[in-house]
Amino acid sequence: MRDYKKEFEDRVAFIRNLVAKSGARGIIFGNSGGKDSALVGILCKAACDNTIGLIMPCSSKRNFGIDTEDGKKLAEQYGIETRIIDLTPVREAELKQLSGITEMTEHSAANIAPRLRMTTLYSVAGSEGLLVAGTGNRSEIYVGYFTKWGDGACDFNPISDLTVTEVYEFLRYLDAPLSIIEKAPSAGLYEGQTDETEMGIKYSDIDALLLNGTDSVSNKDALEKIERMHAGSLHKTVPVKHFKP
Repeated sequence: MRDYKKEFEDRVAFIRNLVAKSGARGIIFGNSGGKDSALVGILCKAACDNTIGLIMPCSSKRNFGIDTEDGKKLAEQYGIETRIIDLTPVREAELKQLSGITEMTEHSAANIAPRLRMTTLYSVAGSEGLLVAGTGNRSEIYVGYFTKWGDGACDFNPISDLTVTEVYEFLRYLDAPLSIIEKAPSAGLYEGQTDETEMGIKYSDIDALLLNGTDSVSNKDALEKIERMHAGSLHKTVPVKHFKP
């Protein structure tokens, strides 16, 4: 287990230094009510008093229910400024316009919300001189479980080296709300969605691979799927390829 006292101090120092060097007036992050955004919010608020958590429900009932409530709990416990914006009408307008030029797949439609959220974060950030904090963890990044140019976009990410297992350990160390720690991870993209069900693999298998190597993953089918997902999602994590004459 990591030394989370030192991890906290080092990450807060990293964020504080980054904000100072950038000349930014503060930080903004998407407060989804989930584990990753909770940890990012706690770290950013400790480093920069002007930290804003934007709650952005979009279509899913869960977004308007437990996720919004957990986001508010986090904000109240750690003194994080909160703003709420309903992106449902924007998503519906986008889908209506798209219906005139293509037949949308469920996967493409689900990815609209994360991209709208990032557009919203950067719109506020640009207007108020803020940096956008990313909330993706190492486990999700490895298998590409995030939306390209959506929740994968940010100015900095203070938890990108932490697995899901470590995120939970860190949150327990920081006394984060139990409702966030104990609920099943979900992006809330559609009704009943959970991360592990959608991926078809468990975070524990991904973390075993990342923390202890291939021999530690007892489920070989899961191991093969993890590696396929990793290989198939490299376009999300490598720089854009530019033509060089």
